[in-house]
Amino acid sequence: MEATGIICEYNPLHLGHQKQWGAVRAAYPDGGIVCLMSGNYVQRGAPAILDKGLRAQAAIECGADLVLELPITVSLYSAEGFARESVRILGGFCDRLCFGAETADKDALLATANALLREDFPEALHRELDKGLSFPTARQKALEIMGLSGDVLSQPNDILAVEYCKAILSLGLNIEPMVITREGCYHNSSPDAQNPSATAVRALMQEGENWESFVPKAAKDIFAGANLHNLAAGEQAILYRLQTMTDEEFEALPYGSEGLWRKLMQNARTLANLEDILTATKSRRYTRTRLDRMVMCAFLGITEKDISSPAPYTRVLALNDKGREILKSARETGYFPNAGETVNHPYQELEIRAGRLYSLFAIGGEQPQQEQQRRIYYKGE
Repeated sequence: MEATGIICEYNPLHLGHQKQWGAVRAAYPDGGIVCLMSGNYVQRGAPAILDKGLRAQAAIECGADLVLELPITVSLYSAEGFARESVRILGGFCDRLCFGAETADKDALLATANALLREDFPEALHRELDKGLSFPTARQKALEIMGLSGDVLSQPNDILAVEYCKAILSLGLNIEPMVITREGCYHNSSPDAQNPSATAVRALMQEGENWESFVPKAAKDIFAGANLHNLAAGEQAILYRLQTMTDEEFEALPYGSEGLWRKLMQNARTLANLEDILTATKSRRYTRTRLDRMVMCAFLGITEKDISSPAPYTRVLALNDKGREILKSARETGYFPNAGETVNHPYQELEIRAGRLYSLFAIGGEQPQQEQQRRIYYKGE
């Protein structure tokens, strides 16, 4: 069956996501929609505000056909690794990949992606990095020196869009990019009525303000009364982990190259709160989100080896009848364990541990959940 893939977090799902599905349905009314969704931890290095099961159920109720869980080692990857591994997974399901971008110009995004894959780009990039620039700034400068525009890499959704295009090209996948305009501001703290940002909706939920008008009705009914999660609720647990890690454990962390792991270790052992640790560790060279992901990996016990090793499977979180047809046709391209199935692979231990630790981020506390006991949500016709 023809299908369109969407890489997402739905943290939480809101009206802007429903508009994206509407654009896909309008263009391909007979096809299916496959969402590859981050689980309980998202790419900026934080816990998702709502449990992945609720977010997946809401996606099916609001218009998706199949929701797959993005492996946690991919969810906490940098933009390049996040995009590459996500596209690799969806390559077995989809004819096209739909994503939003501030620059909704497919040709411009593909041209930038091709430039990043040129043989002379790494050398140009390293020259700029050696000047002490952060990776995003160095990349923009390198493109400009090569005679190309770096403007496409200045906005968050554009950056991911280029990485998606780059992954499609480098993996040689027969997937068509479907780009739609990302309206509204990604980081807006006040929600736009038609194009709310997930940041704004999360803030409303945590502050007990009216968030219901910014999400589809079916999602509102599912999210109402659910446990909310944020980083602050788990800060003491994170600090305990950081302060009891060995030198070897810090050295094994992802993103700790060029001595960054040592700087984090020293600050974690001398400073009293997480914000102070992160502020003291940050520099012009390293972005804050890199440090946030590094700290979350430390808390969950994820090493550089873990994050650079492909996950052995992808879990199905929710589906309807059309999604079942899509899944059936993709069985030969991937492995999809059933809920509760024991897998003889270290990744499952990591997955189970991360599921248990998620409860520590619950605002007000909740009982730990056994990852292997979670059930798939199925909506029949």
